[in-house]
Amino acid sequence: MLILELFKILTEKGFIEFLTVFATISIPLVISIVIHEWAHGYAAYKFGDNTPKKQGRLTLNPLVHLDIAGTLMLFIVGIGWAKPVMINPENIPSRYKMALVGLAGPLSNFLMAVFFTVIFYFTVLGSNAVGISNLSMYEQMLFLIIRVNILLGIFNLIPIPPLDGANIIRNLLPEKIAEGYFKIAPYGLLILVIMLYTTGFGFIYKITNIVFYIIIFLIDLVVGPLIS
Repeated sequence: MLILELFKILTEKGFIEFLTVFATISIPLVISIVIHEWAHGYAAYKFGDNTPKKQGRLTLNPLVHLDIAGTLMLFIVGIGWAKPVMINPENIPSRYKMALVGLAGPLSNFLMAVFFTVIFYFTVLGSNAVGISNLSMYEQMLFLIIRVNILLGIFNLIPIPPLDGANIIRNLLPEKIAEGYFKIAPYGLLILVIMLYTTGFGFIYKITNIVFYIIIFLIDLVVGPLIS
């Protein structure tokens, strides 16, 4: 549990070290979660639903998006949540567009991962850094925000309610099949917790590593010859 690790740092290494580690972890998480939720609201708004705007969700203010209980659960059990962006499907008559609203959150995470990887490439790899363990706090935070965004993007595409992947699939399947599929919704959180404490999340972490190195490879392929 992350909260136990933080408590261990606080008791063994002191408040300054605790604050440094907490900030290094929390800032990337907050940025990633807030933009993820904003992307859902913005996509719904652009497709004709004014509900997110009326509720003040078209903002990057963390206080508007973060859920206290969901944030605490993230540190306690490793699975958390933000305040869901309320969307009125009646204002978005196309199920295809509803699927795109669901996709907007994970897509924003992947785009952020690419953006920050470009920065990481020039500031860290470009300066011949000799390993992740030797990164400064800024560089560690940069590395974490990349990893967190890739992880969030992949995780949210899992087709289990209430994750975005389930909402995407729901709006691509025929309605009757989608209704049957969503009967697993009451058990969704339980399934995710079981995944967390079995091999499911280990597999996701492996995919995260692969995606990270693919992004690095593609950036190097494009940018490398220009700076060599």
